[in-house]
Amino acid sequence: MFMLRNVTKYLFGDASKESIIEIPQGQLYLVRPRSPKGYSELIFKDAAASIRRTGQEFQYQLVIQRVYEEGEAELLADEDGEDAAENALSSDRDEKTFLLDQGLHFRSEIREGGEKVFGWRDLSGDAGDLYEFVCDSSTQPTEVTTFELVAVQCQYERKYRKSHDGAREKDLEQFNFTAQPIPSASPIATPIVSPTVGSSSQRQRALQERPTEQQQGNMPSKANTSRSLTTKPPIKDDTPTRAPPAAALPVATEILAKENAELHLFDFPSGTFIVQDDAVSATVSEVGTWQYWLQISGKDKEWLGRPIVEDINPVFNFEYLSFIFNHYTSDGSAYSWLLRFKDQDTLQRFQSGHMQALWEHLNKTKWAKTKDDDQQYVLDAFQDLAMEDAPAEGEEEEEIEEVEEDDGQHSEHYDSDESEDDVVTRDDDGNVNSQLAVGYKHGRTFVVRGSKIGVFKHTDNNNLEFSTSIAKVATPKGKLFSPKKVMLHAEDANMILQNDNDPHSLYRMDLETGKVVDEWKVHDDIPVNTFAPEKKFSQMTSEQTFLGLSRNALYRIDPRLSGNKLIDSELKQYVSKNDFSAAATTEKGYIAVASNKGDIRMFDRLGINAKTHIPALGEPIIGLDVSADGRWVLATCRTYLLLIDALQKEGKNEGKLGFEKAFGKDSKPQPRRLGLQPSHVAQFQHETKSALSFTPARFNTGVDDKETSIITATGPFIVTWSMKKVLAGRKDPYTIKRYSEEVKADDFKFGSDKNVIVALPNEVDMVRKGQFKKPTRESIASAPPRTPAARGSARHSSRLGRNEIVDSPY
Repeated sequence: MFMLRNVTKYLFGDASKESIIEIPQGQLYLVRPRSPKGYSELIFKDAAASIRRTGQEFQYQLVIQRVYEEGEAELLADEDGEDAAENALSSDRDEKTFLLDQGLHFRSEIREGGEKVFGWRDLSGDAGDLYEFVCDSSTQPTEVTTFELVAVQCQYERKYRKSHDGAREKDLEQFNFTAQPIPSASPIATPIVSPTVGSSSQRQRALQERPTEQQQGNMPSKANTSRSLTTKPPIKDDTPTRAPPAAALPVATEILAKENAELHLFDFPSGTFIVQDDAVSATVSEVGTWQYWLQISGKDKEWLGRPIVEDINPVFNFEYLSFIFNHYTSDGSAYSWLLRFKDQDTLQRFQSGHMQALWEHLNKTKWAKTKDDDQQYVLDAFQDLAMEDAPAEGEEEEEIEEVEEDDGQHSEHYDSDESEDDVVTRDDDGNVNSQLAVGYKHGRTFVVRGSKIGVFKHTDNNNLEFSTSIAKVATPKGKLFSPKKVMLHAEDANMILQNDNDPHSLYRMDLETGKVVDEWKVHDDIPVNTFAPEKKFSQMTSEQTFLGLSRNALYRIDPRLSGNKLIDSELKQYVSKNDFSAAATTEKGYIAVASNKGDIRMFDRLGINAKTHIPALGEPIIGLDVSADGRWVLATCRTYLLLIDALQKEGKNEGKLGFEKAFGKDSKPQPRRLGLQPSHVAQFQHETKSALSFTPARFNTGVDDKETSIITATGPFIVTWSMKKVLAGRKDPYTIKRYSEEVKADDFKFGSDKNVIVALPNEVDMVRKGQFKKPTRESIASAPPRTPAARGSARHSSRLGRNEIVDSPY
């Protein structure tokens, strides 16, 4: 397969083309080997498969698009009849998209009869479920091979965030899953859903007419069908954790650090670090252009070899003379290691060499060219430090809210007079919840799901109640789109929407009618990559202006202007490519801007140079928040958060914020890197087989509230940090809550640090912070069962029942 790499260079070459490669004819099946609903379902009778670029660098999508025969679309519309309301929610049902990630296990197979098939996991389905695209008989074997190779190269770029051009064949082999067989989509003697064209109500009846437990005797009852597999208690494995084989050491061109230490490995069953070797040599070396390697060698064996990249998750603890880090193997397994050094000088030498390697790898710049105070800033960020102004020891511990345990995720309208089939848990179009916007003014939360927006009311007892659904998000010309980003505006009466396919415009939705009423052309040449409110609480006011960012420009947008909405006099454009990625504002309108390079700029107003520039640690910043008073800046990277104190504590600007006055030469902001303990990271990945990837973190917020908590999520885990514990340098500053599905978006309820709103792929939940637990082996491993709420119970989450789906304004 990998001999065709020169062909793919031609395919990838034209970046202006959205589609890289296409298989024009085939059929799409969903195969459920273990499901009582039926073995397989024909999703699209005629379809095309393609690999597309997205708006984000190194991210690609596998797209399966339905192809209609002449007149078939009109026939379907006529047959839908009374199901039109349901189908309105499935406006993009004719296209299914899948992010090309290693977790899909995408592969191809050419069978004995010449049938050519692609298969990949259904990540939102049950274990063993997979999609299959059966190519038309006219498809050539070389087309299949080339298509799979392009998919492999896309997965490589997503994982390593760089071009596949320099990838070797052995680098690509990890994305080759052809050894995993693809089951036949239509086995003999297995009932399947009829592939003939019919209305959704006919398809639903076909499913309902399948044998029940009473008819077959060996199938679970209807009420337990979807939950019978998830309610089994996990099998406890007490086998001690063993070290994986060490990778071969590449040829070193320079040694940056080499120190003796004691080696420990985190044992999952016992939850402790266990000594593996009391005398090892830990070596940090340069092995290529911006490539670095950590090798740990014992007297009799090589213990560990791994590249020094961002997911190493380094933590240096000078109190215990230790360095803790993570290691991942090719099969997705995670391990947490600890090196204990003899004294602080030894640890400090090793830290300098290791952080130099990591920083140079991430920034592609030599460490020696960095200013001394910037170097110290980087080193401080990766140490366990108590921050200045921390609460004094002995202060009263923050109150933990006692609540009745309620780990189940349930339908907000599931009741004894409503059958389980009436609850919509997954759309036919394959869309899932992707983002949410929490209202400040009227107690509403808006959840984006493809080209639909669900609206949920905050009840007096801190639950969510489904209110309505905006079924079609479309431009004023009627073209449907899925918002890339949304922001509430003008006293929560409007919502600003971003269309990924139109980077130079934004759209205004009138939330009283649920319609997009305005298209705002921002500028002919300067795109809008992201945007932020004029001030932190602007959405509570009638303020019309707001901030916009391109990759290298910061500007103000005024929708009241005729023509283009960008205010030319309030544009700050940089010649260099700063690659801006996020922005946030304070109550006074001070502005913080972050970039994919990892640096942060602080402005007191638009149109001028930044007052303060905070150097990059190396990882791209994907989210940014600022406390209302401007004291704290919170940046989100993929594997950690960064909390920065913007208050100056000495010098002529003592008492001023970095937004107002520049920090003195010897007075950089004090950073605090908020990361999960490496042992917890290893346990997270051990449980989920997914790498750490935080959602944009946020402070709790309210007009008169102080920021006391931070919320974010990774995979199925929500994580909240206590500001009091963080500032005191506590070793246990965060608690977690695990769901059974990936958390897509999260935020605090406005005016509260006790209630968190969570968007799961197919549910919306308001959870009390008192339900969060300290991270332990049990709390990390225990995924809650998906069970319905009993009648009259306190219900926290919301799904859309069929009777709740509407296609009308509020």
